[in-house]
Amino acid sequence: MKYRQIKWLILIIPTIAIGLWEYIRHVFLLPYISMTVGNFLSPIIIFAVTLIFLLRLFSILEKIQDELKHEKAKKAALIEREILARELHDGIAQSLFLLSVKVNKFGRKRKLENQEDFQAIKQTIQHIHEDIRQSITNLTYSSNEESYSWTKTIYQSLMEIRNNHSLEMDLQWEIPETRLSSKEKIELFACIKEAVMNVIKHAKTNKIWIEAKETGNGWTCTIKDNGIGFTDKEIQSSKGYGLQIIKKRAKEMEWEFSINRMDHETIVEISKEC
Repeated sequence: MKYRQIKWLILIIPTIAIGLWEYIRHVFLLPYISMTVGNFLSPIIIFAVTLIFLLRLFSILEKIQDELKHEKAKKAALIEREILARELHDGIAQSLFLLSVKVNKFGRKRKLENQEDFQAIKQTIQHIHEDIRQSITNLTYSSNEESYSWTKTIYQSLMEIRNNHSLEMDLQWEIPETRLSSKEKIELFACIKEAVMNVIKHAKTNKIWIEAKETGNGWTCTIKDNGIGFTDKEIQSSKGYGLQIIKKRAKEMEWEFSINRMDHETIVEISKEC
């Protein structure tokens, strides 16, 4: 039923009801019902009609209004997301790209390519640039809640990384979306992506296992590879820019973070216990 039809029915039904009652009362019931009793029954009949018909119509009308309000809010949010994505792309992303070009040129001119501090600066710029690009992608993703699946987005993003870097990736995701808040989804995906990129850059392997599952009242996410790994000293200190990022994100979210080397495999684990 359309919005306009409901409004007209709300206006017409009481009029029809009282008109029909007055007609029946004067034509058929006048010998049996006095004017006083008839006048007393009129508001009761209108009240009964309101309960039977109009309350249902008001409920439908409120539902339609809520849906319209929700759609307007979604549309406004989508517009804001597109504006923000465009500003990020035209502003920060392009500035970072130019900064990267200038840093590379400076490094070649000063012959700094092999220095650890210079490589750390380049890596930092690259990480920021990748995060900005991911943010732009997330902002421009359709906000239609019915079709949106965060789990599907994880699969698509990781499969894109797999294809771009010729990886063999085993992904098993069993954490329901309802178990994670919006903030947790963003931070967990960022940690997984950072761990995967860390493997790609340093582990010298093309095989990664990712497993996420529920554990009692919480969950555990494990990223495992069979690369060259770290020494025990490096593991204890969580050496490496990527590992420091994951550790910091996990600490801010009050998650548990661990990295271990076992049976020639490096295992990064992020977990939450409620």
